[in-house]
Amino acid sequence: MGTSTLAPGANVAALRHARGLSQAALARRAAISVSLLSKAEVGARALTPTTAAALARALGVTMAEVLGRTPPSRGNEALLYELRSAVRDYDRPRGTRVEADRISAALARADTLRNDVDIAGLLVVLPQLLRDVTDHAFAENTSESWMAVANVYSSVYWISARHRWMDLAELAVTRQRWAVRQKPNPLGEAIAARDRAGAYLNGGDFEGGLHIVERAIARAQTQLSGPQRAFAVGMLDLRGMTLAGRLHDKREGQRAAERHIRSAREAAQVVGEDVRCHSMIFGPGNTATHELATRLDLGRPDEALRVAGSAHFAEVLAGLPPTRISPTHINIARARLDLGDRDGALDDLTTAWRTAPQMARIHPMGREIFRVVASLHRRSNAKLMALSRMSGLAV
Repeated sequence: MGTSTLAPGANVAALRHARGLSQAALARRAAISVSLLSKAEVGARALTPTTAAALARALGVTMAEVLGRTPPSRGNEALLYELRSAVRDYDRPRGTRVEADRISAALARADTLRNDVDIAGLLVVLPQLLRDVTDHAFAENTSESWMAVANVYSSVYWISARHRWMDLAELAVTRQRWAVRQKPNPLGEAIAARDRAGAYLNGGDFEGGLHIVERAIARAQTQLSGPQRAFAVGMLDLRGMTLAGRLHDKREGQRAAERHIRSAREAAQVVGEDVRCHSMIFGPGNTATHELATRLDLGRPDEALRVAGSAHFAEVLAGLPPTRISPTHINIARARLDLGDRDGALDDLTTAWRTAPQMARIHPMGREIFRVVASLHRRSNAKLMALSRMSGLAV
């Protein structure tokens, strides 16, 4: 139920028709204009996250159902079953002895797969890795071993949220929080709070997610110091600015977003460069990509493109993993499209697909931008047809 191969805007039309609602009735319920809804449905304008959340509430469905859940790839159904089983057995260790070196190597492998956006490869290793780190943590009972468990649950959340498997994503963040609380670990709690706020983000509850972020920042500021505090606070600020950018009240969103942008910039100066810690990355480059996305969500595509065109942006973006590069090019494509640059949007969307095809394939905004670009371009456009062949998306 709720699984769809349609792009989000087209999926809204299908959900509306299934409920027998007119465009006027749905627009009224969602407090948006009929013109905006009509354009989103026919592919003349991209469906934004803010509008998607409003439509989900109006339709009485989850935001994941509006965006469309992505089913597991053919042959991966058994792996997903095994992963769900391992998550369910969170407090039932097998009693198997797992050496620390084996755990470290497997965690590094999973981190590489995640950064490289090898989603299929990550799904292969996660079920066994989750059981191994659980056995190891129950045997060792150290802060480091429980943090390893939390790291794996963070990856479970990440892969689930990308597919909009929100039941599994929300269960993963609950397990993640449980793991870091087995032993005192303020940095681990900050990371878990970031992912928990992400579940609110993906659920369309942007106000609730901001509350989680603000509370977590206050704890991190009192419990951590130095670069660790800057990393934790900055990482939470990135989540906070994203949530703020998607608030329905754009004036309030602007105020909250600017506060988190300023704070993230200050933290990035302390960190100095983009650093990776427990599958997270924070620094000046990642701050810039989040600021770009936030300004776009606030309805300011010109400001988003100014960030993209600022000095050294291309350089810092190239230093980030594909997990950040691909969605950033999708956001740039969306900004260009909002400003009428169809060809530029197509170029950036193509870059996003080439950088991380597995992510672009399941990214709702990537599919939405392709649909809009395809509807606005002539079918004979060579670049569009090339992207269609590469992506498998029909023009």
